[in-house]
Amino acid sequence: MCIFRGKREKILEEKLLLLIKLQECDSQLVKLSAKKKKLPENIDKLDKEFASFKEEIEKNRVKYDELKSSHSEKENKIKRLNESIVKTKERMLEVKNNKEYQAMLKEIEIAETSRSNIETEIISILDELDKLSVLVKKDEETLKQNKNKYEQEKKTIENDLNSIDTDILDWEKKRIDVRKNVAEDLLAKYEKIKKRNQGIGVISVWKSVCNGCHMNIPPQLYNELQKSNQLFSCPNCDRIIYFQDMEKQA
Repeated sequence: MCIFRGKREKILEEKLLLLIKLQECDSQLVKLSAKKKKLPENIDKLDKEFASFKEEIEKNRVKYDELKSSHSEKENKIKRLNESIVKTKERMLEVKNNKEYQAMLKEIEIAETSRSNIETEIISILDELDKLSVLVKKDEETLKQNKNKYEQEKKTIENDLNSIDTDILDWEKKRIDVRKNVAEDLLAKYEKIKKRNQGIGVISVWKSVCNGCHMNIPPQLYNELQKSNQLFSCPNCDRIIYFQDMEKQA
């Protein structure tokens, strides 16, 4: 009788271990599938964050370029005004009446005033360009550092994503190997429980608490769980439960 009981307990223990291994395979496959879906989203988020950061950090560069363009335009305006003043003065040598002469003097005066105003604006622009050039240099260094960080993070995620399919195939193979050793009736029970309980059909219990539903199980059941290899179910969530000493595991 003792020999029979020993064999029976061994069989129950093997069944439980197979279910635990099967659950590990299923849990890993669920995690990998979620990861496979999440990683492209992480890449997209990383791309958008870097693009936003780049746009913000390049505002000083954009302003600097705009001022450089404005500076060139104003320099060209002064060049045109100087050419106009020279031509007007040449024309004054051919003037035959005072009215026409006074009109040309007025034209030169307006041009010189306009030139003076533009020169003042150019001085202000040059001053602003000097300040911006310092900021742009700092921004370029900051952008370079953040770009390196962004590229490294993206490369890590891409490598992780590339390895997922291999990991999925490995765990699927392990699952097939474990599954073929589980009795049909026990496998059907496990699959049914797993389907009802968010992919978890087998779960550990520690300190009278089911780690699936996080509810307390009856003291008598907890004692039986520690002493016996019999297959028990959680009275709250109906998952197949087993005792696991978390302190020893740690």
